[in-house]
Parts: sequence; structure tokens; C-alpha cells
Amino acid sequence: MSLEQTWRWYGPSDPVTLQDIRQAGATGIVTALHEIPNGETWSEDALRERKRLIEWDDNITPPKSRGLTWSVIESIPVHEDIKQARPNRDKLIENYIQSIRNVGKVGIPVLCYNFMPVVDWTRTNLKMELEDGARALCFDMTDFVAFDIFMLRRKGAEESYEGELIKKAQRRYESMNREQRYELERTIIAGLPGAEESYTLEQFQAKLDEYKDIDDTIYRENLKYFLERVAPVAEESGVKLAIHPDDPPFSLFGLPRVVSTEKDLKYLLGVYDSIYNGFTLCTGSYGVRADNDLVGMVKRHGAKLNFAHLRSTQRDELNGFHEASHLQGDVDMYGVMLAILKEQRKRQAVYRPDHSIPMRADHGHTILDDLDKKTNPGYSAIGLLRGMAELRGLELGIERSGAVFND
Repeated sequence: MSLEQTWRWYGPSDPVTLQDIRQAGATGIVTALHEIPNGETWSEDALRERKRLIEWDDNITPPKSRGLTWSVIESIPVHEDIKQARPNRDKLIENYIQSIRNVGKVGIPVLCYNFMPVVDWTRTNLKMELEDGARALCFDMTDFVAFDIFMLRRKGAEESYEGELIKKAQRRYESMNREQRYELERTIIAGLPGAEESYTLEQFQAKLDEYKDIDDTIYRENLKYFLERVAPVAEESGVKLAIHPDDPPFSLFGLPRVVSTEKDLKYLLGVYDSIYNGFTLCTGSYGVRADNDLVGMVKRHGAKLNFAHLRSTQRDELNGFHEASHLQGDVDMYGVMLAILKEQRKRQAVYRPDHSIPMRADHGHTILDDLDKKTNPGYSAIGLLRGMAELRGLELGIERSGAVFND
């Protein structure tokens, strides 16, 4: 009845090796073909080659199974021209559809994707030092406003924030030296692990300008258009879609956000009513908003829960947050885990073959030896191992207690 334990791997150049992941106890790999340019089709050959690398060690004779499976793609990026409904979007959607068909042919069952405009997941500090010396990812609203108004100088940015926050951001900006300003700029717009694009300051402003006439209503329609075309193909191909929420789940730079609340999710799941048009429950992203009832979301929409990112965030008084330990912070991880396990029980009762929901520990702290190593921010081996161990223990405790059988 256990959840499928997976691990985010950034490919052959990832400092965390496939052997490391296997030793951590994960059996599923979550990865992507990051080398393929955004908008191009993922070929069946390229998918099979990466799948072989993940699942088999060909450096020995005879080849040996690694004990790993490519369980989830995260992600095939959705091109900006699709998001903006440009004239070439149908061609790009056809490329996406062919990629899905090829994914189905090689037997990868879940595709996690997002529909965030311009910027992927966004942080202002990748090395926030905690009281115990660990480092965490952080979104500091004061730093963000300092960048938006005084570094990017986005037109009309002042209208997005309250006066006291602007004053605080100005003081923060004036206290920064050149290196600190550059580090903040790179952190926000240069691209984080898994991000789709990396920009200069000038390119970034130009990308923002492309959205000046696209509000939430228009953007939601663009996502609907995309889903109406790809979801039926995903179902035909046996590939379950799992849309990831906005991270953070509120507007940045005046850009539209349409996957931030349960209301957003309910709308999207209704565009094409099938388990193949499902969602990723990212407890850290949805959990940044106090008005998102994570346990209730699983209870109400669990049949279409195709992937889970389990992490916890700690909110602050200015609408910022940092990555907390997996069993601390603002997320009721016990309640979420219990709700997911109950959903698995429902699936088993009706003999759904996909009853085991893939999950991964997400955005671990940088701790111990990894503090002195080159790591992908949020994805150091030891920090994620700690998170996985905590979640594994929580799951076992719930199962042994019998709570999952209580209605």
C-alpha cells in the first residue's frame, strides 16, 4: 500500500548519482531531457536511451538492473508561444502531442508540467542560513520588491505594493553592495534547477512586456486550449498529466497566475474530465497560501492526484516564506499523508492499476557534508535523504496505526 518513493534527478551531470539515489531507498526516478530545446519534440529514441541509462548499468557484463524505474517526467516545458497564444502555437502543441505519444510508447506513466509564465519556480535566496547552520531556499518579499522596483525598474511596479513595503525594499536595496545585487538578480532570473529559460535583465523585461495585454482570464483560456488538445492524447497514450501549481502561488511582476488555488485546480480538472488530466500536489507551493486546504484538496480531488511533491514551507508576515523541514512549517504533513494513503486505499478497492501514487521529498535543506560540495539548490543528497526518511517514517507510522482504515 506504500507510496512509490521517487527522486528528482537532473541527468548525467547531476552531482547526485543514480547509485546514490538507489542507496537512499528510492525506486523511481523523476527527470527530463533537459538538453532538448523548448518546443522541440522528444524523440522515442532519446527517451529510450535515457530510460535505459536510468534502469540498467551497461558498464558491466552482463548488464545489471539498477533497481530503478523512470516513473515521472518533470517536465516537458510548455513553450511561451503556447502560453501567449501566438500564431505558431498549434504547431508547437503538435510537437508536444508527439512527445506525449513517444512517452507513452516507452512506458513512462506520469508527466508533471507547469504553466507558469516567463519564470519557473522563483526564490530570492538559495542559501538562507538557518539557526542550526543548514541552508534553505527562501522567498523574501522585501528582496523581491527591491529587485522589481529598484533593479529591474519595471514600469508600474510601485502600484503592486504597499508604501511601507516599498520603503523597506528601498532601504534593503541601498544597503546592498554590487555583489549582493548581482546575486539577487541571478537568483531570480538566471534559472533554477529545472527552469525552462535563463535571461539577462534586458531580455527578462522584454519577456514581461509580451504579457502586458494578457490577464488571468485570457491566460486561463490559453491553458484550456492547450489542455483540450493534449489531454485526450495523453489518455490514448496512457500518460497521466499532473499540472504543478504556481510557485509561489501569487502574481509576480504583474504576470498572470492560474494554478494557485483550489478554485483554479477545480476548473482545470473540469476541462477534460479524466484521471489523465490530473495534478501534482506540491504541498510547499499550495501551502504558501493559508487559504489552501491541502488535506481537503486531496479528499475532494484525490482521484486525479497523479504525483505528490511533499515539502513544507514556513510563511512570514510579509507574504514571504522559506523551505522548512519536511515535518515542520505550515503544512500539516500528517494530515496530507493520511489523506493520500486513504486515496490509495480507495484505488485498491476498485482495482485501479495506478493505486501506488508516486511521491518525492522536495527541496531539502543543504546540511552536513553537502555544505562544502557543489549541489543543485534544494536538491542536495543528504538533505533530501533526511526528508525522504522523515516522510517514510511518517507513512509507516500511519499505516501501522490503522488510521488509514478509519473513515
